[in-house]
Amino acid sequence: MIRFILTILLFIPCTLDAQELIIYSGRSKSLVEPLIQEFEDKSDIRVRVRYGDTSQLAVALLEEGRRSPADLFWAQDGGALGVLSARNMFTTLPSSMIEKTPELFRSGDNTWVATSGRARVVAYNPNRVSKDELPESIYGLADPKWSGRVGWAPQNASFQTFISAMVELDGREKVKEWLTAIRNNGAKSYRSNVPIVQSLAAGEIDVGITNHYYLIRFKQSDEQFPVEQTFLQAGDPANFVNVAGAGILTTANNKNEAEKFIEFLLSERGQEFFANEVFEYPVTDPVTPNPALLPLSELLEIMPQVNIDRLDTLDETLRLLREVGLL
Repeated sequence: MIRFILTILLFIPCTLDAQELIIYSGRSKSLVEPLIQEFEDKSDIRVRVRYGDTSQLAVALLEEGRRSPADLFWAQDGGALGVLSARNMFTTLPSSMIEKTPELFRSGDNTWVATSGRARVVAYNPNRVSKDELPESIYGLADPKWSGRVGWAPQNASFQTFISAMVELDGREKVKEWLTAIRNNGAKSYRSNVPIVQSLAAGEIDVGITNHYYLIRFKQSDEQFPVEQTFLQAGDPANFVNVAGAGILTTANNKNEAEKFIEFLLSERGQEFFANEVFEYPVTDPVTPNPALLPLSELLEIMPQVNIDRLDTLDETLRLLREVGLL
């Protein structure tokens, strides 16, 4: 009995001293839980995750301030990261970590780094429109020839970040004119991207503005799924690449563990998970190629040069969408 009690007493300190990491994740549980579990298994670091909407978690972190238990914020988009970075809530990341990614995929002050990319594309029904008929620029969809043929999702967060990027690139007035013209053309609004792709397949619309990975997932289940997608001319806003990314809170109690987690996300294994299991773009090289995705070098050549740090303008974007009657 004494030996048994001593064994328990010896075990308790080890349990209390176990490494731990607390993550606020705007990335959905169904998407990233397998990768987090793999990190736990390989690192012996216990991970506790609070899942939620990226914007809501960002607000929670702002409200909690120095009282927040979070060590790391893993956001669905760069805008939310920019909001916290602007308020000096992230610590500077090691240069060895930051330099694994192109400059376009990290903050200017090195306080957060992208972990994967999500590209905007123009999807279309090839039975109703040929690729050659598509405009060279996203602004071409405002032409009356596309009346009643375009689908978009103004209430969707990825669309709203896309509009923020367009404003950053071309100015508010030009984007307002474009939004108004497409609205007047009778564009069909959807709550999210999935029904856009489904409506394309059903022939209800001819063209849709969406993220790249939705169609890839449909094609995984049905190679004959009757929708295709494309990028437009190099540098066009249509080719905007938003990022998921992570930053470590200045108040983190487990900074070393947080750094190890980001290193894992940027490792070859982490990047292969994003490329081959959830069909997002890797942000580091080398990664086992996914034939459904462009190589990173080619993606960098066609995407517009957007300062992701300056996409913390959601309130202004929502105001614009309300002005043109889309919200």
